[in-house]
Amino acid sequence: MKKDRKRLLEHIQNSALVHVRKVEEAAEGFEKTDTGAQIKRFERNIELTEQALKVLDRVAPEKKGLLSSFRGRKEVEPEVIGQIASRSPKTIGLCSKICQLEKQLADISAEKVRTRALIAQLEPWKKLDIPFNTGDTAMTAVFIGTLPKMYDEVSLSEALAEADAQLAFEFEILFSSAALTCVVVYTPKSQKTAAETALRTMGFTRPLNPTSRTPSEKCRRMQLKLEELDKKAQATRKEIASYASSRSDILETQDYYILRAEKYRVISQLDQTAHVFILHGYIPEEDCPKLNALCEHVADCMVEYEDAGEDAPVKLKNNAFSEPAESIVTMYSPPSHDDIDPTPLLAFFFYFFFGMMFSDAGYGVLMFLATTIALKVFKPDKKMRNNLKLFQYCGVATVFWGLVFGSIFGDAPAVFYKLFTGNEITMQQLLPWPTLDTQKDALTIMILSIGLGLVHILVGMGCKFYVCFRQKKYAEAFFDTGLWMTMLCGFAVLAAGMVVGQWMFYLGAGVAIASAVGLVLTQGRSKKGIFGKLIGGVASLYDITSYISDLLSYSRLLALGLTTGVMAQVFNMLSTLMGTNVIGIIFMIVIFIAGNAITIGLNALGSYVHTMRLQYVEMFSKFYEGGGRPFEPFSLKSRHFKLKNSSED
Repeated sequence: MKKDRKRLLEHIQNSALVHVRKVEEAAEGFEKTDTGAQIKRFERNIELTEQALKVLDRVAPEKKGLLSSFRGRKEVEPEVIGQIASRSPKTIGLCSKICQLEKQLADISAEKVRTRALIAQLEPWKKLDIPFNTGDTAMTAVFIGTLPKMYDEVSLSEALAEADAQLAFEFEILFSSAALTCVVVYTPKSQKTAAETALRTMGFTRPLNPTSRTPSEKCRRMQLKLEELDKKAQATRKEIASYASSRSDILETQDYYILRAEKYRVISQLDQTAHVFILHGYIPEEDCPKLNALCEHVADCMVEYEDAGEDAPVKLKNNAFSEPAESIVTMYSPPSHDDIDPTPLLAFFFYFFFGMMFSDAGYGVLMFLATTIALKVFKPDKKMRNNLKLFQYCGVATVFWGLVFGSIFGDAPAVFYKLFTGNEITMQQLLPWPTLDTQKDALTIMILSIGLGLVHILVGMGCKFYVCFRQKKYAEAFFDTGLWMTMLCGFAVLAAGMVVGQWMFYLGAGVAIASAVGLVLTQGRSKKGIFGKLIGGVASLYDITSYISDLLSYSRLLALGLTTGVMAQVFNMLSTLMGTNVIGIIFMIVIFIAGNAITIGLNALGSYVHTMRLQYVEMFSKFYEGGGRPFEPFSLKSRHFKLKNSSED
């Protein structure tokens, strides 16, 4: 019923269960409500609050800690919304006042620029001790102005004489530069007309807006005006700063109008009559009982369900291990209905490859501790919480690979052991388990990287096989994907056979050759004629070069792991240069901390970017299409606060 609309919509918004569906045409007997005017008013208020906040941030910036960005939104009780609404007109008036004061500051700044420009124009005239508008005397004509080139006493006399040989004159040069000469010329009044003609031929120009004050007096007044403008600007800034205590009210008011605008956008989508309304939307099937319970509790209404089919938006659902990687998937593109959700696979390989690239147990422990503390202390919102968990899992993987490569802050334990005992020792000797040295065992790690890359690519191709099989595209599954998978596996077995034994070599060669024959026989099946099919099949074998290129991309796993270790070792070596005296210890601590901070910053960023590239370019290209429409529920999309016990995060 329409009388329950406000209450029901507020509860649905608070529950964040329903993605509202846009229906352009109302059902027969119903009509749409045009809420454009209200939405524009709300958006103007939102924009006004944003402008006011920008002014406050510029004039009276809020002191925030370095880690404040991790903190979640402030939780408020539901009844606080009503209090915010009641004081919103006053807060909007305050925002208007702040913006008006900002405009005053802009006007003052512009006036200061104009005043300084006038002072700069008067600077060449400072030697002039008479006003610009000084008139002629009874016997003498006075010309005050500028000539468009440099003159000195001699050249100006020659120029005036050349302009009019009969002219009698006296002059005073006040200022002279490459493109300008300021001058006062005196002639007998009887020769005023001749003097004007002569000066005009030389490009003489009188000052604009001549005043009755001397230039020095006018400059002094301008300087006083600048001081007054500075005082006025300072007072205006002080008045703006006095409103900084209302920043919290402005933030809450901004959120209030964001919620109002969102609500009125939904109202514009409703089919309505004088007494009832209909809301069309999407909801995950598992949430239907929640919506039923909410509607029964809030109002007397009817809920009908039907299968949304291919038109439905996409909502990802993953366990605690995979959920942090959802942002990586959606950054690329949400899955379409023809795709599978790649998040679980991506999560494992993302953590695994990031750890192999960052590959230092010390850095991994720091990353794990930092993210764990941030999660506990700041209680961030869902998006930031998932980002922190992503790096928390990456930290665990980094510890694992750091122990495999024998890297703990580079080779810090071995370096400091030698520094304080004088005895040589290696990380392999210090650690009680076998390790791989990224420098000495580079070939082994390269082979491992390529092997992991092959597994990664095969998983992507396996996903493609599954998608095609699910869509009953059996030929594409077996011929276009399956044969390439067996061929790559055959090459892998063949390569392993070079080390293990001849039987494995021949087995791998047989599988690869059989797969190649299968590709030749099947890849040209869409061509016409036997010859065309055969040529198409043979040409398809050229794709092996792209797979080789893809596999070589995984050499970055070795490259970045090597970079992390070498950078850390270099800084460890530098930190020990001053010895073990007091100055040396201080130097060691500073260089060790600064050097490892630089190493962490550069290599963590590189590991993140290159790990993401391996997922997007090497794995997703094998099976993932994307292009899905994300599930965006009607919810409290506020920026600065959230309701306690709200389903929206």
